[in-house]
Amino acid sequence: MITKYFQKVEVRFNPFVKGKTARVFLARIPPTVRQQIKVQSTVLPQDSTAPSLISVQFKDGKNIEVDPTTVSIVDVVEELDRHSRVLRLNEQINA
Repeated sequence: MITKYFQKVEVRFNPFVKGKTARVFLARIPPTVRQQIKVQSTVLPQDSTAPSLISVQFKDGKNIEVDPTTVSIVDVVEELDRHSRVLRLNEQINA
């Protein structure tokens, strides 16, 4: 997962609901990146009606939100890497 272009990450998840995409996503963020960007994680209570969410804001201002209960970690990483590759290409062109 290309995390170089992340600016802010917000993850909300209910550990009592099926799926562990949100937890795996948090585990895939390297510790060095956690020091450079704002990572906010919220564990929802068992009786919560709030939806689970993975929200990533990129350095260019684009915000991508994904529902971790409906997609796999592979799909989340693929979607985020797609935008990161665009930013990397723009960075190489402008350099």
